[in-house]
Amino acid sequence: MTDQTRILCVDDERNVLRALERIFLDEDYEILTAASGEEGLLLLEESPQVQVVISDFRMPGMNGVEFLKEVCARHPETIRIVLSGYADTAAVVAAINEGKIYKFIPKPWNDDELRMTVAKALEHFEIQRRNEQLAEELRCKNEELRELNADLRLRARACSCGFMQEYGSLLHAAVALDYLPLGVLTLDGGGTVLQMNREAAHLLQVGCHELVGKRLAEALPPQLAQLAADVGRLAPGGWTLQAGGAQLKLEALPLSQGEGELLITIAPGG
Repeated sequence: MTDQTRILCVDDERNVLRALERIFLDEDYEILTAASGEEGLLLLEESPQVQVVISDFRMPGMNGVEFLKEVCARHPETIRIVLSGYADTAAVVAAINEGKIYKFIPKPWNDDELRMTVAKALEHFEIQRRNEQLAEELRCKNEELRELNADLRLRARACSCGFMQEYGSLLHAAVALDYLPLGVLTLDGGGTVLQMNREAAHLLQVGCHELVGKRLAEALPPQLAQLAADVGRLAPGGWTLQAGGAQLKLEALPLSQGEGELLITIAPGG
């Protein structure tokens, strides 16, 4: 991880906080401590991003459930771990549900197990952050593709003058589309494939020109036949698909009002 890793430990017993600090002495973590839920919330507001919060379950004033619910509401990306010697199963379940707890660890804890839990929590945090980045990148690419398609339609309709010049521009746009690192295919209102770039062919495991001019339901291999059914049922929208052991993320975008044409983007989903 490139950023400083920060862990906030919250417990009303000072000796517990010192014990938690000792556990992570050999790790490259910045350990923040707070003696109450209120103090913990203040530290979260004042400090740079905290990846993991470890909180006691029973504390005076704001208890662990209330504290972790607030952490979830204000900093949903932060991974939440609860420590407790409290044996009430119903209360533990309530804490996990209300605070969306990543892990419940009973007191007294095992130091090695706690270190391993925190390491896995940090991995989970990084996966979450990467998924959010990929989702934003996909959203931006989809918007770029929508704008590109709108531009292509304008150019195609304005071909009464300078036809060859416009044709050259469309050809350049088609070449650029073919080299996008995102799978793209377009369908007309009847489900016939109008265009498909190289990445789409690679992800769907078909030849680059096998689908163009054919109905999607007839041209896909049997294991991907569900895609054709989903397009008509779910568009516009997003869904996932298994192809050759890999998960794909698909999103359908309407290209025009009333004509039923769709642009479908395809990206690895896992």
